[in-house]
Amino acid sequence: MEFKRLLIENSDSIVQKWMEEIESLKDSNYTATISDELYESTNREFVNVIFTSIRNEGSTKAVEDFSEKIINLGWPLSYITDGLQIFRRVSTEYLITQSEVVDSNFFTELSSSVNEWVEPLIRELVNEYSGSWEHIVSLQRVALQELSAPLIPVMEGITIMPLIGTIDTERAKLIMENLLEGAIKHNSEVVLIDITGVPVVDTMVAHHIIQAAEAVRLIGSTCILVGIRPEIAQTIVNLGIDLSNFPTKSSLKKGFSTALAITGRHVTDLNVKENNIEKMMDSLRGE
Repeated sequence: MEFKRLLIENSDSIVQKWMEEIESLKDSNYTATISDELYESTNREFVNVIFTSIRNEGSTKAVEDFSEKIINLGWPLSYITDGLQIFRRVSTEYLITQSEVVDSNFFTELSSSVNEWVEPLIRELVNEYSGSWEHIVSLQRVALQELSAPLIPVMEGITIMPLIGTIDTERAKLIMENLLEGAIKHNSEVVLIDITGVPVVDTMVAHHIIQAAEAVRLIGSTCILVGIRPEIAQTIVNLGIDLSNFPTKSSLKKGFSTALAITGRHVTDLNVKENNIEKMMDSLRGE
């Protein structure tokens, strides 16, 4: 209890020393890009959180709020652990200088007291930080999965799946699932897979696409592969990949026109249609 009283009574001196120590970490990689003003204000808030937690034993509200803030700012966990270790060292050194008798018992009691202040704080901050990051990463993973293989209904009976980026085994599985579920859900007669944004089509990627197209065919829909760039066409030929079982088109526009034809529709120029009607009416009037 005596150590705690001394710590709080001399908090200004300890805070000043702590600020000087943590300021020296500003040049490290994980905080080098942070502005000096933000770095200093966050440091002051951090040390206030530490002293608030020591004064209010068992209270974690300030710790939780601060942890949430730095997570949102994108600060690394090492900032917390380094700051707490510096506080442990600065507090210990300062309390030693304020004591008249320094012996083995003193060091044992001092070490025990400082650990009682710092260790629970480290555990709480690290647990809060890690748990929040896991939650954020989990949400981001779900969002990325939803965006990585979307199936978009553009017209009754016609859906499009635009693919962008690298296709690995996990994503290929997601493509397959979304294709089948979406084709059934939207009652798709034609599904267009657009690979314009896929940088590389190798044997594995082609195999996954063929599997997806075959699965769509088995449920009664037609699959059209669009976005076949010249270099991809050459790669497919060189690899000896057989894409003869389903239509391929060089662009989404051509693929969509084919999809319209398959579903018994076509694009009509309204201006041309109106001109034809006018000519027909003129003819009937004998003009």
